[in-house]
Amino acid sequence: MKKRSLDPPKILVLGFATVILIGALLLTLPIATEDGKGLSFLNALFTSTSATCVTGLVVVDTGDTFTMFGELVILSLIQIGGLGFMTFATFLFVLLGKRISLKERLLLQEALNNLSIEGVVRLVKRVLLFTAVIEIVGGTILSIRFAFGMPIGKAIYFGFFHAISNFNNAGFDLMGEFRSLTPYVDDPVVVLTVCLLITLGGIGFIVMSELYEYSNTRCLSMHTKVVLVTSLILTLGAAILIFAFEYENSKTIGSLSNTGKVLGSLYQAVTPRTAGSNTLPIAELTQPTLFLTILLMFIGGSSGSTAGGIKVTTLAVLMAAVWSQVKGKEDVVLFKHRIVAETIFKALTLTLVGMFIVITLTMLLSITEKGFDFIFYLFEAASAFGTVGLSMGLTPELSPIGRVLIILTMFAGRLGPLTIAFALAMRRKPDPFRRPKGKIMIG
Repeated sequence: MKKRSLDPPKILVLGFATVILIGALLLTLPIATEDGKGLSFLNALFTSTSATCVTGLVVVDTGDTFTMFGELVILSLIQIGGLGFMTFATFLFVLLGKRISLKERLLLQEALNNLSIEGVVRLVKRVLLFTAVIEIVGGTILSIRFAFGMPIGKAIYFGFFHAISNFNNAGFDLMGEFRSLTPYVDDPVVVLTVCLLITLGGIGFIVMSELYEYSNTRCLSMHTKVVLVTSLILTLGAAILIFAFEYENSKTIGSLSNTGKVLGSLYQAVTPRTAGSNTLPIAELTQPTLFLTILLMFIGGSSGSTAGGIKVTTLAVLMAAVWSQVKGKEDVVLFKHRIVAETIFKALTLTLVGMFIVITLTMLLSITEKGFDFIFYLFEAASAFGTVGLSMGLTPELSPIGRVLIILTMFAGRLGPLTIAFALAMRRKPDPFRRPKGKIMIG
């Protein structure tokens, strides 16, 4: 009999599921929590899924609930989930002198969402180098800042924990009482450092690699140009809108200095892309800001990054397609390059699948969870699908059924769109014949 082997998407799904299960079991151990009882399995599974899928939604406060052992388990899951377990496996293979097979290269291509297998091992090495340098620099800066308000040992621990968490777009924090980074809302060192960590983690390793080589190549791919321009427009546009929406809101930025208002608005524009830590109390935001945040969480970051969502490249392709239709043009063009129909169909598919997941989860949460306004359910659904981690306060109040729904959505949000895109590329087969054209009225 012919031996059947699993394709890359299935291996990735099983791999992530295994990491989540191991993490959940570790968090149920008595040494993982301050009370010496360990988490219940459902809460441990929720926390492990949130960490591995670099989301940040929590049913218990990380800083108040876990011992250092539990926190380090969560931090390890964040790092593995952010970079992908195949990245770490490849690193070990390289250290051991093992040759990377074609199948493993295909897995890496899937895990990093790379366009081809060419140079994928070199990219993995660069990913690990970039990650180490960025996290060390970010952790050092935050440690120095935190040292002004806490013992040096605690400051170093807090600094590197939050650097790793935010670079991987996870959003877990150790501040306690579900406060996240709200005590540092107008602190330029913390805000700008964390914003930079989130942005670097969210633009993707392919983009960082091209920027690193730019001094030699003097050129950027269309993918990189689209990611950088779209991300810049979304961040600056969102920051300006949030500044206007929240300017007179005394519960958010209204009582801050002008510098504090700018820093608070900037952070709230960056974190939905998809970090999850926050410097403003989410439940106190105005309705326009909440709706804008939902849109940003749904869009997410860049392909091949630690971020979730449908990705900025998907948005750019769809907007370019709409613009071409409005202008009456046949071709969809971005940066003087024609976008093929296959890419447009993929972008449309990913967006509609994402909308279906968010709408379905919102509806189910409105059934299983009682006593909250509709915006709470929609916000939670978008946050889970986009693997963001922001919450208006619903997460700790979720029923067991609600927690299971969020677990499944975080898992789907981290692996679903990526796996769908790969499956579309691998399973596309030419039709044996073409049917006659049909006309249908649109609009």
